[in-house]
Formats: sequence, C-alpha cells, structure tokens
Amino acid sequence: MINDRNSSDTLKQQANVLASCAYEDQTQWGVKVGFRYHSVVEDYFTGFMLHCKGWRSVYLSLRRPQFLGTGVTNLNDLLVQGTRWGSGLVEVGISRFCPLIYGPQQGLPLLQSMAYAELAFFPLLYSLSLWCFATIPQLCLLNGIPLYPEVSSPYFSVFLLTFLSGLFKHLHEVLMDGKTIQTWRNEQRTWMIKSVTAHLYGSLDAIMKKLGLREASFMPTSKIMDGEQLTTYKKGLIDFQASTMLISPFVTLAILNVVSLAGGIIRMTVVGDWRKMLGQVLLSCYILVINYAVIEGMVIRKDKGRIALHVTLLSAVFSVMFLLVGSLILIMF
Repeated sequence: MINDRNSSDTLKQQANVLASCAYEDQTQWGVKVGFRYHSVVEDYFTGFMLHCKGWRSVYLSLRRPQFLGTGVTNLNDLLVQGTRWGSGLVEVGISRFCPLIYGPQQGLPLLQSMAYAELAFFPLLYSLSLWCFATIPQLCLLNGIPLYPEVSSPYFSVFLLTFLSGLFKHLHEVLMDGKTIQTWRNEQRTWMIKSVTAHLYGSLDAIMKKLGLREASFMPTSKIMDGEQLTTYKKGLIDFQASTMLISPFVTLAILNVVSLAGGIIRMTVVGDWRKMLGQVLLSCYILVINYAVIEGMVIRKDKGRIALHVTLLSAVFSVMFLLVGSLILIMF
C-alpha cells in the first residue's frame, strides 16, 4: 500500500501514460529498439533486421519450456491468422526490405538471404502451385489429356519417386517427433487448405496494399472456445463454422477432385487408357484421401460443425463452371 499521496498521484500518472501507449512516442522503440513495428510479422521482420545489422543467432533448446502460449483451435481463426501472416510475409518480400535485395546490401550472406526470401514468398508460391496441382491435372484428366509419362515409361518412376519421397520425408519428421500417422495426415490437409485459402488471400491482400487498392488492417484471432467447439476439438473433428469466403475454395477443389476421380476411373475402364492417365488419377485419389474430412463434413456429418449446405451447393456450382469453361478453352486451343 502506498501511503504517500504524492507518490500515489505520480504512480497514477505513470499508469495512465503506460495505458495510453504514448510512452514510446518520440523514441526509437519499434524502429531501432525492440520488435520492429509496421509489420504484422514482427518476429520475422525483427529477426531479419537484426541479422542484417550483424547479430548472430544461437539455438537454445532447454528441457523445460520457457514460454507458454495458446493457439487457435478452430478453422476460421486458423485461416484468418494464416491470411494475416501470409499478407505480412509477402508484404515484406515486395517492399524495399526484400531479402534478396536488402539482405546482400546489408552484408547478409547470400544463403541466409535466400532462406529469408523463401519465408517471405512461400505464401505466394504455395498458393499458385497448389491451385495448379488441384485443378489443371484434373481438368486434363476429364478431357483425356495426359500430363505425366505413361506407366511403362521410365520417366514415370522419376515422377512417382519424387512425389513419394516428399511425402515420406514429412512422415519421417512427424514420426521422429513422437507423433502418429494421423498427425501427418492432419498436417498434410492443413497445408493444402491454408495454401488454397489463407496463402492466396494473404498474397492478394499484400499486393493490393502495395498498389494502394487496400488500406492496411489488423485482424486479431480469438483463442477462446465455447463448449461445443471444445467438444468438437477434443473429438478430433474440424469445426467448419467459418466464413464462406474462407471455406468455399477448398470445398470447390474437393468436389472438383471427386468428379475428376470418378471420370478418370470411368475413362480408364471404358477407354482403356489407364497407362496414360494413371498419374492424374493417383493425384486426385491422394488429394481426396488426405481431405476425407472435407468430404465427411459435406456428406456424412450432421452436427453443428459440418459444412453448411449452401456452401456445398455454391462450391458445386463453382466446380461445374470451372470444368465447363476449362473444357471450352482446351477444345479451342
């Protein structure tokens, strides 16, 4: 307890200044001291700037955890958070602090600059590549256009081994960390969903802000769950109660791959060109196996966390439109 009235008044004044966040005005805080401001990925940006100034990192791994934090536990907040992070990373990549340019100028080693650049541009690169892999082979499959070598070709084994090596490398990392195959499958699905939604929206947001078409904004995510969300989370189920804009892209791609797989199997059975189309059929099969939870949310689940019917119907319309327009383009060219 503070008995001195003057000390009490001084403490109140200092508390008011602290609460106003004005104590850092006219200082170097956020510019040269502490975490760098003007970026929603302040940890990444601060680390990059410190390394550019000659700081060196030391890896510290203690048996006892030194920090305790919470993470998002529902799909909507996960994608909102991923969109924010993706926007921040791409924003750094296309700014004057681009690691490939600013890093070497400040004396940062080329390999380290490339590592920072990979982080800065991976939302953009992942979204483009995943959208291509989830649409182009499937569209060509339905139109009888082979994209991969025939099964009898020695080059087919090159494609297959490259694809499987990436999957098994990730599986090995998960198992070595003491996790299960289900964890690997969940991480694969999360990677796909975030790539075609959060990374895409984040990249577009950063580009639009760079062009002056959108003002900077900050979207916080909630770490609090209600009772039903907690029950769904403990059951290992995905809560699909999210914005239509966030979930319709991957639902559309799931429906597209269902149609593609069905059409591919029919083509292989009737036409008999399984040697040419097997690679594309296996790709659609892999996507659907990993994303079975999405199919389950559309067709099987009846709880509150299922995918809403209007989202499924809207996504089905998008899938049909894509197939029709894409097929017309392939026929024309």
